[in-house]
Amino acid sequence: MRAKPTMVAMTTADELQGSSVIAALKASGIEFVVSVPDITTSEGLLRPIARDPTLRLVRICKEDEGVAICTGLAFCDRRSLLLIQNTGLIDSLNAIRAVACDYQQPVCMMVGLQGKEAERKPRDSAQFGVRIVEPILDVMGISHHLLETEADVAKVRPAIDDAYARSRPVALLIGRRPAAP
Repeated sequence: MRAKPTMVAMTTADELQGSSVIAALKASGIEFVVSVPDITTSEGLLRPIARDPTLRLVRICKEDEGVAICTGLAFCDRRSLLLIQNTGLIDSLNAIRAVACDYQQPVCMMVGLQGKEAERKPRDSAQFGVRIVEPILDVMGISHHLLETEADVAKVRPAIDDAYARSRPVALLIGRRPAAP
């Protein structure tokens, strides 16, 4: 009798937890989350954020509106996060280029990589829209950090603090759906 092949699965301890990401956002001083609903982060992040009395959720129709809103909040010394998915990031590249890059504004984006395969790096994804995200951010000079496990949550606060200290955009890429609380 042949032994069944074992699959290496992510343990619950390694799984990206939406509650941990939200705690890191709060620790970073984020007060406002500006968002278009997306399939990648809805259960683990967007719904819990909507219920959280300490975070203000600003719902928008288009991602480029969010770039302007986040910039306006930064001018008022208020920290915000633009929560979108990769398709919205690509759709709003001109606004990001003009406002966040050319005018050097601390637009902090959390981008769900819709369709990214768990076992692949974004650049190796079979999904074209996922595969091009990091190269586009690199060309635009936007620092980015991949969040896939609980250990990766430690990248959130330094990335956001750095974006505000240097007045530069940052993208936090969600490579796996965060688990709902």
